[in-house]
Amino acid sequence: MAVPSRDQERGKPAGLFGLPRAGLFHLLVVYLVWGSTYLGIRLAVEGPHGFPPFYLGAVRMLLGGGGLLAYAVIRGRPVRFSTRSLAVAALSGVFLWVGGNGLVMVAERHLPSGYSALVMGGLPIWVTIIGLFSGQRLRPILVAGMLIGLGGLYFLTRTSLHLATGHQILILLLVAASWCWALGMSFQRWWLTTTDAQVSSAWQQLFAGGVFVFLALVTHEPLPHPGSTALIGAAYLVVLGSWLAFTSFILATRLLPMTVVTTYSYVNPLVAVVLGALVLGERVTSMMAVGGFLLLLGVGAVIQSQRTPAPVRMSEATQG
Repeated sequence: MAVPSRDQERGKPAGLFGLPRAGLFHLLVVYLVWGSTYLGIRLAVEGPHGFPPFYLGAVRMLLGGGGLLAYAVIRGRPVRFSTRSLAVAALSGVFLWVGGNGLVMVAERHLPSGYSALVMGGLPIWVTIIGLFSGQRLRPILVAGMLIGLGGLYFLTRTSLHLATGHQILILLLVAASWCWALGMSFQRWWLTTTDAQVSSAWQQLFAGGVFVFLALVTHEPLPHPGSTALIGAAYLVVLGSWLAFTSFILATRLLPMTVVTTYSYVNPLVAVVLGALVLGERVTSMMAVGGFLLLLGVGAVIQSQRTPAPVRMSEATQG
């Protein structure tokens, strides 16, 4: 498990659109791995031998965080945080995983996954609104990119949008989940930029895992008796989803503009659809293809909106 160097964490050298290559690499990991975890979650919870949602969250977070912390100890890296950093890690972890991921799992017990993808696709908008309070400029191309991305997400998921009456509260839960994730991301950016990314990932997951255990107990979830398929899905979520991708997510939030990082909420459902077609033989409609094209167009516009202007040469600046 390679640990990025300090130069990588500072985002040098620059790559596409003037954004740091290391940040774009970590974002690509989040795109691909978290997009594939839709399949992992399905394997882990499906059928009579699947994990109940809160117990799955507990297993994923405790093994994910515990594994990363153990790896750091073996490598001789410091794992002790200040009281303030631990408090922020707890707050961020609970907002991201329990508020964001947990509420989605609750809602998806009664709603099609298309609703989750569509509502969570509003994440770039919420992050942008939060950013406005810290002085972020709202560029027209950014607004256009977010709207195009949301439109693409609608076309991608429209075949599964069958809202039954009485489920409006669950839609509000999904909106709350997207806000929780946006706040958790913001906490990362504001207060955890100087901590070791891998150890920070570990502590956040451990705190979230403890809350998931509490929720599983107070809601009287049945004890899991997972079969081999569920264990494979859970192992995938721990190793790739938690150990690898969440650490990359933390690094991406440090290296890239937040609005660029949030484009994963557009790309992940697209990756999930592609994998569903390739692995499970799920049908891809023409509307889904249109949605995929619009998603990529919207992501491109959001990234373009954050492009760093090229430096002006002195000779050019002095020309009349």
